[in-house]
Amino acid sequence: MTSKRSDSSAAAWSRRLADYRKPSHGRSVVEILITAAPLALIWGAAWLLHRQGFWWAALLLSVPAAGFLVRLFMIQHDCGHGAFFRHRHANDWTGRIIGVLTLTPYDYWRRTHAMHHATSGNLDRRGLGAIETLTVEEYKALPPLRRFGYWLYRNPVVMFGLGPAFVFVVMQRLPVGLMRHGWRPWISVVGTTLSIAALFAGLILVFGVAPVLVVNVTTLLLAATIGVWLFYVQHQFEGAQWSRNGEWTREEAALSGSSHYDLPPVLRWFTANIGVHHVHHLSSRIPFYRLSRVLRDHPELREVSRVGLLESLGFARLALWDESQQRLVSFREARRRS
Repeated sequence: MTSKRSDSSAAAWSRRLADYRKPSHGRSVVEILITAAPLALIWGAAWLLHRQGFWWAALLLSVPAAGFLVRLFMIQHDCGHGAFFRHRHANDWTGRIIGVLTLTPYDYWRRTHAMHHATSGNLDRRGLGAIETLTVEEYKALPPLRRFGYWLYRNPVVMFGLGPAFVFVVMQRLPVGLMRHGWRPWISVVGTTLSIAALFAGLILVFGVAPVLVVNVTTLLLAATIGVWLFYVQHQFEGAQWSRNGEWTREEAALSGSSHYDLPPVLRWFTANIGVHHVHHLSSRIPFYRLSRVLRDHPELREVSRVGLLESLGFARLALWDESQQRLVSFREARRRS
């Protein structure tokens, strides 16, 4: 893995990437079709198989269905950045419709995700839209009960086991963090929740309770776990850089605090190039289908903050930012230094 930049001026990259930002309406429509249509076919086949008694086959089909659902979420993600279509209403309504399938209230999520982009890697502006990360000193200063709570939160079993279900099924049913920010977050969350309830009620009416619960719930939990893992690795990796207000810049945080998760081609397709996250943070208006072209045209970006699939599995232990070493460390490392 490499974390050093090949260009001394990170800000220059934003200007150089401006030509990639214009989306193609035709390409965007095709991307939706080749993602949503297979998902619908797989779900339909799985429901029918379950009704015929082949529940194990229906369960197996939940795995590829989860891959397509993750890809659909990434399209929703691009809509939130205004990157998928040229017109705002097209982005917004596409994102809202997809949000019913991904259990993600689009307008609320878009706002919190914008906060994440504006503060990523800034130790003085940590908050909504990001995985909570404490410094070693902050962790040590906590009372025992809160320290245990943070340790539990960062435990991989909770983070990638219970956490995804809690976030997508429970937490996103309320506009957490924006409850006092007017009626728009509430409309987004409540409207999405009611639409989800109506969709599930319709599916259960047609296919029955068991097929829908087995197929859809399994698909959603698998997709949520993949999504949380991807979001984690994008900013919690060996070599990631964090800084304080006086030193933080958006471009530096993009290149040094966001990873290039170099996945195999099949996984890259299902995750819609979200692994090219350092480029995405440099210029979030670039559609995901142009990110590979950026790397082809600018090969010097390929090794910046590059993380491999096998290498990334070891990052689950990282939990604290050590300001003295300027690196993420595990609880064990923090205790050893103390």
